[in-house]
Amino acid sequence: MKGAQAEGDTADADDQARAQPGAVGAGAAGADGTDGAQPEGEADTADAGDPVGSQADAGEPEADTADLVGAQPAGEGGTAGPDGAQPEGGAGGAEAAAPAGDGGPGAEPLVSGRGGVGESPAGPTPEAGAAQDGPEAEGAAGGDGGLSEAQAELAAQKIERERIARRKAEREHPVDAGAKLSGKAADLLAAVRAVESGAKPSAVYFDDAPAAPRKAAPAPPAPRPAAPAPKAAPVPSADAVDGVRAVLARGGAPESLAGPVAAALGDGAAEELAENPWRLLAVPAVRPTQADGFARALLGAGAGPGDERRTAVLVGWLLEQAGLKGHTALEAPVLEKALAQYGVPDPAEALEQAIAEASVLVFHEPLGPPVEEGEEQPVRILVGLEGAAMAEESLADGLARLSGTFAGPADWGQAASAAPDRSSGELIRAVAGHGLVTHTGGEAARAEPLALAAAARELGLRVCVAAHAPGGGPDAVTVAGLLSGQEGPGRDEDGQFALDLLVVLDAPQLDVESAAALVEGVPDGARLVLSGDPGVLGSAGAGRVFADVLAARTCPQLVSRTPDPGPLGELVSGVGIGELNQVDAPGKEVVIVPVQDAGEAVHRAVQLVAESVPRAFGVPADGVQVITPGHGGPAGTRALNAALKERLNPGPGRFGGFDPGDRVVHVPTPGRALPARVVSADAQGLHLERAGARIVVPKELVESQVRHGWAVTAHQAVGSRWPAVVVVLPGDAAQALSRDWVYTAFGRAERHLSVVHGVDQALPRAVAEVLPKPRTTRLTGLLKALAAAGEQPEQ
Repeated sequence: MKGAQAEGDTADADDQARAQPGAVGAGAAGADGTDGAQPEGEADTADAGDPVGSQADAGEPEADTADLVGAQPAGEGGTAGPDGAQPEGGAGGAEAAAPAGDGGPGAEPLVSGRGGVGESPAGPTPEAGAAQDGPEAEGAAGGDGGLSEAQAELAAQKIERERIARRKAEREHPVDAGAKLSGKAADLLAAVRAVESGAKPSAVYFDDAPAAPRKAAPAPPAPRPAAPAPKAAPVPSADAVDGVRAVLARGGAPESLAGPVAAALGDGAAEELAENPWRLLAVPAVRPTQADGFARALLGAGAGPGDERRTAVLVGWLLEQAGLKGHTALEAPVLEKALAQYGVPDPAEALEQAIAEASVLVFHEPLGPPVEEGEEQPVRILVGLEGAAMAEESLADGLARLSGTFAGPADWGQAASAAPDRSSGELIRAVAGHGLVTHTGGEAARAEPLALAAAARELGLRVCVAAHAPGGGPDAVTVAGLLSGQEGPGRDEDGQFALDLLVVLDAPQLDVESAAALVEGVPDGARLVLSGDPGVLGSAGAGRVFADVLAARTCPQLVSRTPDPGPLGELVSGVGIGELNQVDAPGKEVVIVPVQDAGEAVHRAVQLVAESVPRAFGVPADGVQVITPGHGGPAGTRALNAALKERLNPGPGRFGGFDPGDRVVHVPTPGRALPARVVSADAQGLHLERAGARIVVPKELVESQVRHGWAVTAHQAVGSRWPAVVVVLPGDAAQALSRDWVYTAFGRAERHLSVVHGVDQALPRAVAEVLPKPRTTRLTGLLKALAAAGEQPEQ
């Protein structure tokens, strides 16, 4: 792309000397990564020995399944802090008390900071902070002034999961997964049914393990009670915490873990931990080698790598780590190889034992078309945890229910004819005749589902539009607010949303659990539209809901004909197909500012935000958003926010590092980054103003939930747009780049995009070659099987 030369009123004299026209991919010839640390970034670059991949600090959950097996284990990485440094806290005391050589599994593969779902974009989770700094779990439960927004949302989602579980319990008969099985696959299915019936499981290795049968979609559900008011998460008693503290002291682990362990394990935590010391892994900040050291201190030499208690916990922990990377299940060989890298002597037997004890579930997916009777159907063996499996099956059943209970076409011909454009009319016609519809397109195409919503309201239908972030459109609510009951139409006496049409924008941001809870609340006969841009970064939670629904092709799919306009639209559209095109930018819509190192990148970014963009375009500094690949490093969000605060709102940071007027990001739950501004602080916590409303973040949660917001990561920016965006690409960020990251970051700009460019040819290479990392999920197969079953005539 040509871009625009940063000169005249777009940059000061210093900018003129540096900025160059030409393709973004040309970059700065002298840029390198020697001046900064490896970016934590949203990119999911796995450490050399990391069996579960490097966990992104900025909310990037995705990882190639191969990341779970990584390279050969390296030394103990400990628990990485939010800046990638290894803290001395956590359970390291346990390891110091018992060296890894004392019968343990050996060195643990390196695991970086949690990030993604495990660490919110605002920093470490309260649990991780507890492991490092030692606050008690009581502090994480919220303040004294009632439920926080995060507690209300989490409690509401818990209620939805319980409702899902009740629906699953109503199912009576298993059904086949759409293909006749024989030979080994049939043996797998029979073995699982034997386990479910209480019979002793067959002693086979996991590669011959059974597959859990698919459940039949239930008849129309019985009336359900309305969702009760959310309740605060239980706080462990002082006696429970004291009991855990005593066990931790015996094993040489930090007493600061007592609160988080008691909260994670619940009643009887001390007894459970004493019986199985590896349950220490229930605390997110703890890693396997730390738990190994603790176990050896408690149990002595008998705490070997093949201990059944250890292997059972490791299987669940690895699946939880995979969930943080976006997977809802893992292929059996991948999981076995990861277990081997953690020193488990017989991974297949360990996996078999976990299945026998029902701590994990096993599934088979037919590969290829159905085979003739008497032939063996190839299958893919998957393993998953109950929560993700239940959510994925409930979501599949819910989507099939909406398609099947749709009453028929409506008389929307006039509304379609009056649509503002052809694409909007096509969407209205599709929704008129179907209960479930998908819609894809860029930023300009968001107008089409909004036109649909307006037409439905004109017809007297109850309509709700839900988006990932605030400000998704006229009268739009957030998905999180709708689920928690704080926004939207509310629920009827059956606990379902009082609506006839639900339009979900930013559908790629739906994880499987929130999507299942959302679909569960849509009543029979209502319409659901999932709309979004498939090119943006995926959800922070497990699953790839929108992509799976598109891949299943079991409902109408509308593709927008509305292109994003102007040079910015041309640039972003090219990135979406893997091309970093040259674009003409006569109005300086795109400006390239080459830099040599991270220090210069920070200087240029501050200059652009504070001076150049406001002077050239009349956009105030508050309308300019800086986006960079990661939180850490010399040009990450932390460094950029410190420099921007010093320039735009200097102050002593007397409210835990914040001052009145500071621009911040509030992350009440992982994956939600809400822009706000600091107002004041008192004994209750930090007072913020967000979209005209006042909120209070309890003081014990400020460190983990609030971060300065002049500079954010692309994951934090998904779902929002600003008049002007400055994308900072320092040399050390080259490995953090991918096509979907660049597409998302560049697409946040409405009028102007400045690229502070120091990655040389890494940018065009990332756009052309670095695709989004795949996630292992089951939703596509489940939807296809349900659709096939619905097409078969009744016997």
